[in-house]
Amino acid sequence: MVVTFGCVLGGYMAMGGYLDVLWQPWEVVIICGAALGIFFVANPMSVVKDSGKAMLDAFKQSVPKEQDYLELLGVLHSLMRELRTKPRNEVEAHIDNPEESSIFQAFPRVLKDHDLTHFICDYCRIIIIGNARPFEIEALMDEEIHTVKHDKLKSYHALQQMADGFPALGICAAVLGVVKAMGALDQSPEILGGLIGAALVGTFLGIFMAYAVVGPIAAKVKVVREKRTRLYIIVKQTLLAYMNGSLPQVALEFGRKTISSKDRPSIDAVEESTLNAGGEAAKAA
Repeated sequence: MVVTFGCVLGGYMAMGGYLDVLWQPWEVVIICGAALGIFFVANPMSVVKDSGKAMLDAFKQSVPKEQDYLELLGVLHSLMRELRTKPRNEVEAHIDNPEESSIFQAFPRVLKDHDLTHFICDYCRIIIIGNARPFEIEALMDEEIHTVKHDKLKSYHALQQMADGFPALGICAAVLGVVKAMGALDQSPEILGGLIGAALVGTFLGIFMAYAVVGPIAAKVKVVREKRTRLYIIVKQTLLAYMNGSLPQVALEFGRKTISSKDRPSIDAVEESTLNAGGEAAKAA
């Protein structure tokens, strides 16, 4: 944003332009006010609120880090070990009330993500029941992950639609400015030129807001949300491998391999993290 504003405004000033000419507050009110009103009309309040959260996450670059992946693999390893060695009622205590579970409390980053926590618990509960076959669970997981991704990207689509509308709103503001200028044809060329220049600022603002501000923010929201959705893929691949007979440590490798190579923790880091966290969870239990 600093580079964008610096180059656009700096280049304008280098050409001999004056910044005070660009300061047309009523053009801003027309364009941004109309865009905001359309945004509220087109989207339910839940999406409006989530869009604010999504933009904050985008600016903070709130994507999963290595520790997030390690904690996710750690909680899955602990749960799979419990599923193999503990009776059903003891395992159910962890998945029925994860906030009070010693396993989930050992991995606070996972527990903080309520949607992901419930996703894990729901499929662990299905594993405990034991009637469903792996390919049926896989199909159900795929459908739920598709729904989760669709919901997470609603804010992206809302922001992108608003960005797409900015150029047209800029033209609307420019037309209103020209209408105002037409009413002053009997004025001096200096006054008329100023009115026409103010009208053209509306076109500039609409295009600039679309392609240099809101559009890039929407794209960043999409990147961040898609990366967070990858956590569900890790859970899916890990639990499916366990259901197909893999040992917990082997099943973790199925999940680890779904992480981007740039962000993927090493095998040694996963082993050290799961062993240490597993020991702490066992002591707490």
